[in-house]
Amino acid sequence: MNHYIADLRNQMLKLVKEPALLLTILLVFSLLIIFILFPLFKIFQMSLVNDEGKFGLYVYKSAFQNNYFKRGFTNSILVATLTAIFGTFIGYLFAYTINRTDIPFKSFFRTIAIMPIIFPPFVGALSLIMLFGANGLITSKLLGITNIYIYGLPGLMVAQVLCFFPVAFITLDGVLSTISPTLEDAAFNLGANRWQVFYKVILPLSAPGIASTMLVLFIESLADFGNPLILAGSKFPILSVQAYLQITGMYDLKGGAALSVWLLLPSLIAFVLQKYFVDKKKYYTVTGKPTISVLKSVSEPVKWILFGLCSFVVFFILLVYGVIFWGAFTKAWGANNQFTLENFKYVFDVGLNSIKGTLTIAAISTPISALLGMVIAFLVVRKVFPGKRLMEFISLLSFAVPGTVIGIGYILAFNSAPFLLTGTLAILVLNFVFRYMPVGIQSGVALLNQVDPSIEEAAFTLRANNRQVFTKITLPLITPAFFSALVFAFVRAMTAISAAIFLVSSRWNLVTVQILSQTESGRLSEACAFSLLLIVIIMIFIGILKVFLKNKVSISNYSSVRG
Repeated sequence: MNHYIADLRNQMLKLVKEPALLLTILLVFSLLIIFILFPLFKIFQMSLVNDEGKFGLYVYKSAFQNNYFKRGFTNSILVATLTAIFGTFIGYLFAYTINRTDIPFKSFFRTIAIMPIIFPPFVGALSLIMLFGANGLITSKLLGITNIYIYGLPGLMVAQVLCFFPVAFITLDGVLSTISPTLEDAAFNLGANRWQVFYKVILPLSAPGIASTMLVLFIESLADFGNPLILAGSKFPILSVQAYLQITGMYDLKGGAALSVWLLLPSLIAFVLQKYFVDKKKYYTVTGKPTISVLKSVSEPVKWILFGLCSFVVFFILLVYGVIFWGAFTKAWGANNQFTLENFKYVFDVGLNSIKGTLTIAAISTPISALLGMVIAFLVVRKVFPGKRLMEFISLLSFAVPGTVIGIGYILAFNSAPFLLTGTLAILVLNFVFRYMPVGIQSGVALLNQVDPSIEEAAFTLRANNRQVFTKITLPLITPAFFSALVFAFVRAMTAISAAIFLVSSRWNLVTVQILSQTESGRLSEACAFSLLLIVIIMIFIGILKVFLKNKVSISNYSSVRG
């Protein structure tokens, strides 16, 4: 204990001698407390304090005694669990096939597998309605089936898995690519067959990655809002949608806050498990010089079976997202599929303000989010100060908090003095900055851990201060991580819906809210046109950055927080 106190005192004395660093740490902590912890505190406060200002659990009891809300909680956990299982399975199927077989078109498969990341999270749900709904292209036009019900668990599960399996693929692709094939060679030399090699060598080595991926997908699915809002239906309630409707439909802030807490708790538990327990368990395979090994993990028939399964998934992805491009140029999807450009005229007539607002918000929040992520990564990796682990935990906390909870928290926290921000540009920008900052932090931490600290120590030896070292040494060295964070923050700012839907106003609206509004009113062709415009803007931005960095930035550099 005395040693701990002495160490803490030494750290504080060093900070006092570096006022700029101390000021930066205090500023970062202040921002994290105000824009991450304070909204969460307001949610708990709203749900625990009655109208007379007395502490009580009556709101929770009321919600839990309501069978409809209990079904929503159960359904949310069920969908998140199934999404984690099936999404991880398909992601592992792709990663294993690409890394352990010599199938053709690997680059094509890899590209298509990560394509859903750049689409708005609920576009897949929109496409499924257009393909398999009562008036769908496949069900109604090709098969003549009009009494199909796409809503509920089946449709929602397909949309969720399609939306989130790329996250699993990106993670597991990295895991499997680092397992040396020479380990399999050794097992084969000892007389093991292919199945034994898989479940006794490859599967155990990739188990930590699989467990971590399943927890990430559980969090992602539990936090999703767009897909359930479109596909869950009234017969299959989902908690995130219930919390939204409780506030916007019934104007019940206390009830919405209580439901948000029920949604928040399992997300936090999964986040802590993933971040501080499962993610710490890794197997390392140490080899000498790189060796060449002939891929023989699977037999020829199994190789083509895996190829066929991956091909089916790729075909389905192209079908689901391809219909968006087709629908954007039809007069009225399902009723009149004649080619037209009127939808885009409608987009710029009705949605021009939302397009400008989305671009403005993304342009402001993106660089701030990426830069703040790099600063926190630098402090966490390179500096020693009291509360460092606490800073890391709080800064990554927004990854675990569902967007619905964030949106409700911001309404409660910034709807009165001294933080009266409701309806302004600032509240949307701040929401995006702190919502998507964790990816920049994780990218920066990963890259800083690969940079030899002696480079920065040499700069300090030459009398450089902390600001000069960070701006002239550290930041240039982690440029790829910085621009990966830029890409992610921009993509998510352009496609976010769950938190933003609570924060938009008549002056500051978003394209994603327009897409959702068009979908709910049955204007599917117009919704497709909005979606296509959004995708084109995102691809142009990514293309410019890739050219600027000479292909150092890739969409696969991040996996991220959805919507």
